[in-house]
Amino acid sequence: MEHPLCPLCLRPIPPEAKQSLHHLVPKLKGGKGGPTVLLHQICHNEIHATLTEAELARDHATVEALRAHPRLARFIAWVARRPPTFHSKTPGGRRKR
Repeated sequence: MEHPLCPLCLRPIPPEAKQSLHHLVPKLKGGKGGPTVLLHQICHNEIHATLTEAELARDHATVEALRAHPRLARFIAWVARRPPTFHSKTPGGRRKR
């Protein structure tokens, strides 16, 4: 059976992996009911540790824009070498809403 691919790190997301839906436009910025993508939880955490809700809505509302962000690109290169079920605590916490 094919597992869905995480659009950020391009690793498969098996059912036992921690995962979550990411609103491409944050709900607080008008994205409620808008497009979502299924991500590894660690990838989702890194997005929110890197970018504010305003930055996400304004400049990073596509997977391509997220993948092009310098800090996220470094994270993707790092996490791509980990197994698909890998998870760890994201340092730094969430950015301001």
